[in-house]
Amino acid sequence: MTNQEILQIALQQSAYDCNCNADDFLSNENKVVLSRKNEKARAYLPLPFACDLVSYGNNIVAQVSPGMKETVEWYIGKYAVEHCFETPNIIALNEKLAEFDYKVCFMAEYFLPDINELKELPCGYEIKLLHPPDFEQYYTGEWRNSLSKSRKHLDRLVAGAFDHGKLIGLAGCSADCETMYQIGVDVLPEYRRRGIASAITSRLAVEILKMGKVPFYCTAWSNIKSVRNAIKSGFRPAWAEVTARSSEFVDEMNK
Repeated sequence: MTNQEILQIALQQSAYDCNCNADDFLSNENKVVLSRKNEKARAYLPLPFACDLVSYGNNIVAQVSPGMKETVEWYIGKYAVEHCFETPNIIALNEKLAEFDYKVCFMAEYFLPDINELKELPCGYEIKLLHPPDFEQYYTGEWRNSLSKSRKHLDRLVAGAFDHGKLIGLAGCSADCETMYQIGVDVLPEYRRRGIASAITSRLAVEILKMGKVPFYCTAWSNIKSVRNAIKSGFRPAWAEVTARSSEFVDEMNK
């Protein structure tokens, strides 16, 4: 695949997720659409959303519930695109959401591979590719970012780093949608800062592309270690997303 083909696949997937057209993300005008369920959306998205903002850099595509439409139109019309995803402006959105008993919840940056930069990186440890029957034993707390116990059926392939037979790092991919597989990474604390994360991330990304799928990587922009790993592994920022959830949901997460 070329970088342009990868971007087009991601744009189409975002269109499925957001109930819009792929070209909407490339417009210079913001767009607000009603959120709906879509069988082609990422598996973990609890659609429909009350308020979800997505930007590939040019504009904002917002998917909303009917009751939230006016509020979100006001917000993304008042502030510059890049500032709608950060404080202090996002505080204004949160204050408006409170009227509907909602709060800003998830804020994330998504990365796509750069074909010109992606390559398998070494780390000095043995790296093995494992398929579902081989990694069944690793659904434990140490590997909660790379494997999902609640969605085992979506876990397709992992790249594991081993030190004399001991698993020390794991990068797993989840088939969150038909065309794109999400990568999650874990490395044991005592083995960090040795290039293991980038070695297993890059290896898995290369394998995903060989499968004809697009690897993607998600992290909070304040998670500097994770962002550095994405960039070192050959990924580049592609889109940002902010999602509101019910106050009850957010308060439960904050307990």
